[in-house]
Amino acid sequence: MVTDHQIKKLWRLLNEGGTLTMGAMKAGMARKTARKYRDQGKLPSEMKSEHRWRTRRDPFEELWPWVAEQLGEFPGLEAKTLFEVLQRESPGRFSDGQLRTLQRRVKIWRATEGPGREVMFPQKHYPGELCASDFTRMGSLGITIGGDLFDHLLYHFVLTYSNWEDVSICFSESYESLSFGFQNALWRLGGVPKRHRTDSLSSAINNLNEAEEFTRRYKALLNHYRMDGQKTQGGEAHENGDAEQSHHRFKRAIDQALMLRGDRDFVDRASYESFLRETLAQRNAGRHARLNEEMEALAELPPRRLEDAKKFHPRVGPSSTIRVQHNVYSVHSRLIRERVEVRLYADYLDVWYAQRRVERLPRLRGEDKHRIDYRHIIEWLVRKPGAFANYRYKSDLFPTSRFRIAYDMLKTQSPARADKEYLKILYLAAQEGEAAVNVALGLLQEAGGRIDHTTIEQELDSVRNGQKAQDPHIADVDLRLYDELCVGVEEAS
Repeated sequence: MVTDHQIKKLWRLLNEGGTLTMGAMKAGMARKTARKYRDQGKLPSEMKSEHRWRTRRDPFEELWPWVAEQLGEFPGLEAKTLFEVLQRESPGRFSDGQLRTLQRRVKIWRATEGPGREVMFPQKHYPGELCASDFTRMGSLGITIGGDLFDHLLYHFVLTYSNWEDVSICFSESYESLSFGFQNALWRLGGVPKRHRTDSLSSAINNLNEAEEFTRRYKALLNHYRMDGQKTQGGEAHENGDAEQSHHRFKRAIDQALMLRGDRDFVDRASYESFLRETLAQRNAGRHARLNEEMEALAELPPRRLEDAKKFHPRVGPSSTIRVQHNVYSVHSRLIRERVEVRLYADYLDVWYAQRRVERLPRLRGEDKHRIDYRHIIEWLVRKPGAFANYRYKSDLFPTSRFRIAYDMLKTQSPARADKEYLKILYLAAQEGEAAVNVALGLLQEAGGRIDHTTIEQELDSVRNGQKAQDPHIADVDLRLYDELCVGVEEAS
């Protein structure tokens, strides 16, 4: 069989004035074959007939009308599901190796006879017109802080024209997280686009009342920055494609940067945030030209940020606790029966009373959680030690593992007095400092000695005295000695 290359060579030789016989010999073919391609004027590849016949019998020919009917009624059916039905209804007729044949037939049917697929329409973007944002989970990257998995999300903000982007760490898809990340991005950007697009944020809303409140607060946020809002339809993530694609690219960039770093563990959250900012700076560095076009079209920022917090006004109960967003927090016992103002932010909450902030507490994630600070209630627990045994939030009263071990040792040494002794140790931690008592407990546990509050006090005293004995006293330097040294050098010279 001759090739296109041979025929092209034949045509070149004939065009140069050669004879058919000589051209056929030099091109490596028979004279009859050369005459055929000379007269046809086509290459061998152009003269091949299209393969339209089957080389073997179609095993699904008899059953194909039923398969096509199922695909027409249920377009989402997979070929594998239909194949399993055929195997079940006709035992022994179809082998597993024939699945690929059915998959090819289903694929051809969908492309030639099936329903049309959804069409995506690329959009043209203009400077300063639109920004988009969404939340993305980062758990798949395996980031740890201090050895512990850091389960978090990023609020991801992007300008659709220049692709300038910004992120903020958060832990839930709440309004507070959106407001915090959205305002951070605008103030870092230094301007305000005309419109903001986000998804339906259904995971941030649990019921109709919350939906109404979320909508009201979100509109107030946009009004503060004189922006229009756009919201995608539920389940249609592609409508917010700029943010979705940026998620994918940014997470891939973070993953690559972590590989180059050689370690996915960070000392603290601040070092991780610094790592994110460096990665963002590198990604945004190549977008300056288009970003400059955007900056000229952006509106000015308002005089100040809008407060990110959601406000509550609970009354402190007799257990010295407040309930906020289905979670329980403790406050100081002197606030019992008083009504306080709680300002709930994305990561923490502030407790205000009489125009003063009296507490800042880490925000609990989820619902039906509790955070009890022993310092708030220890004074009264020491007076009522019998309440400790069955206290509902007893687990919160062990600040570290050493405190838990100390309590277990006390239960072994003197079960009757264990609760009383442990509460006195806890009171000592509130008075002298948790870190110091934790160190003292560690020393006593390593020594295997008896543990009680008196022993802890003695250990704290010995540590204090030892620190004072080892503290070197450095007297003030008399600068006149330096003057005398300079005078002596001058006289010698």
